[in-house]
Amino acid sequence: MRRQIAGLGAAHRSAMGMLPDGLYLVRVQRASFQRQAQKPYYTVNLAVLEPKRFSGQLISGRLYCTRKALWKLDWFLRDFGYDCDHLSRDEVDETQVVGLKGVVKVSRVAFDGSSLLRFDGFAPASSWETLSPSFLDSPEVA
Repeated sequence: MRRQIAGLGAAHRSAMGMLPDGLYLVRVQRASFQRQAQKPYYTVNLAVLEPKRFSGQLISGRLYCTRKALWKLDWFLRDFGYDCDHLSRDEVDETQVVGLKGVVKVSRVAFDGSSLLRFDGFAPASSWETLSPSFLDSPEVA
């Protein structure tokens, strides 16, 4: 007996399209503040620019705004070239974050039975050439 299950093929394709852990040159597409009871955070959507093999894919993650986690938000903003004057006044203008470019290191972690994407590090876009895993773009790699 055959059954047609809508979306089954798409599930396989989306799993194949998942980005592997590693370094990516990205551009911020969207940043939006979310207020959660104990842990406010920014949801950040990043469009992959490099490696070309993954160009156009999206990365979405959280940058928490708790006192303990502000160092990571600061690291992200500074390395992506956010205006230091705003930072010195403790301000984040979401409209000025959009379009910024930088390098992000991502990995997946298992939490509560789910696989979550984690931002492990950031670097300025100008450092991409020295940090990039250029072997990913070579024709020998399949």
